[in-house]
Amino acid sequence: MAVPLAAPPGAVRAARGSGHRRGDGKAAAGFLAPSGAGFLAFTLIPVIGSLVISFFAWPVLGRRKFAGFENFTDLITDPTFHRVMLNTLVFVLAYVPLNLAVSLGLALWINSKIRWRGLYRLLFFIPTVTPMVANALVWRLLYQPNGLISQTWETVFGSPAPNFLGDPSWAMAAVVLMSVWQGFGYNMLVFSAGLDAIPNQIQEAASIDGVGPFRRLWSVTLPMLSPSMFFAMIMTLITSFQVFAQPQIMTDGGPGIATETVVMHLYREGFIQYELGTASAIAWYLFLIIMLVTALQFVGQKRWVHYDG
Repeated sequence: MAVPLAAPPGAVRAARGSGHRRGDGKAAAGFLAPSGAGFLAFTLIPVIGSLVISFFAWPVLGRRKFAGFENFTDLITDPTFHRVMLNTLVFVLAYVPLNLAVSLGLALWINSKIRWRGLYRLLFFIPTVTPMVANALVWRLLYQPNGLISQTWETVFGSPAPNFLGDPSWAMAAVVLMSVWQGFGYNMLVFSAGLDAIPNQIQEAASIDGVGPFRRLWSVTLPMLSPSMFFAMIMTLITSFQVFAQPQIMTDGGPGIATETVVMHLYREGFIQYELGTASAIAWYLFLIIMLVTALQFVGQKRWVHYDG
C-alpha cells in the first residue's frame, strides 16, 4: 500500500496563512460594511445626484428639463453671484490670517511655561465646542446699539458707535470678529500640540549659541511648527469658504447682500427659490474653488513646510 507523502512544512504554513488572510478580509469587510453603506447612501450618491441635477432646470414643483451648462453660464454672468463670491473672498482673506495669528500667539504664550496652562487651554477652547447658533445670537445682542460693544466704543472713543450689523462698511468686519472668537480655539490646540513636540534640546542649543528669542522663534520654532501650521491653514481655508451660520443668524446676509456668502446664496436658491439646478451648480463652483485653493496649498507647501527625517 502506498504511503501518502507529507506536505512540506512551508506549504502548510502558507496554506494556513492564506486561510487566515481570507478570513481576515471577510471580517474587515463586515466591519467596514456599515460605514461603507453610510458613505454610499449619504455622501457618494448625493454628490453624484447633485452633479446630475446641476445640468437640469430642476424646480421642486414643476417640470424638469435638461439645461446643459446653462446653470453654470448663468451664474458667471449673474452680478448677485459675483457679489456673494466677493463677500466670501473678503471673509476668507480676513478670517484666515486673523484666526491663525490669534491661535499661534496664544499657543506660544500658553507654552511659555506659565502656570495653569491646562486651565487656559480649556477656557480658550470652550467657544469652539459651544453651539454656533447660541454664540451668534449672543454676539448679535452685543452688537446692538445699546449692547456691550457699542457702549464700550462710546466710552473709549467718546463718539457714537457705528451700527455694526446695519452698516455695510462694518457688517462683514463684525461677522469676521465673531467668527475668529468662535474658531481660534481649535487651531490653538493644534499649535500647542506642535510646540510640545519640539524637543527642548534644540531650543536650549539655540539659546546657548546666543540666538535671541525672536530669532529663535523665526529660525527654529516656526520651521519646526510648519507641519502643524500647514494643517491648520488647510482646514481653516476649507471651513471659511463654507461660512454660513454666522452671517445667516447675525445679519441674514444684510444689509442688502453685504454679508451674503456663497453657501447662503446656495441656500436661498435651493430652499427658498426652490431652484435645485442652480443651487447644485453653485455647490459645484464652490467645490472647484476649494479644490483649486487646496491643491495650490499642497504645491506651495514644499517650499516652507519642513518635515522631520
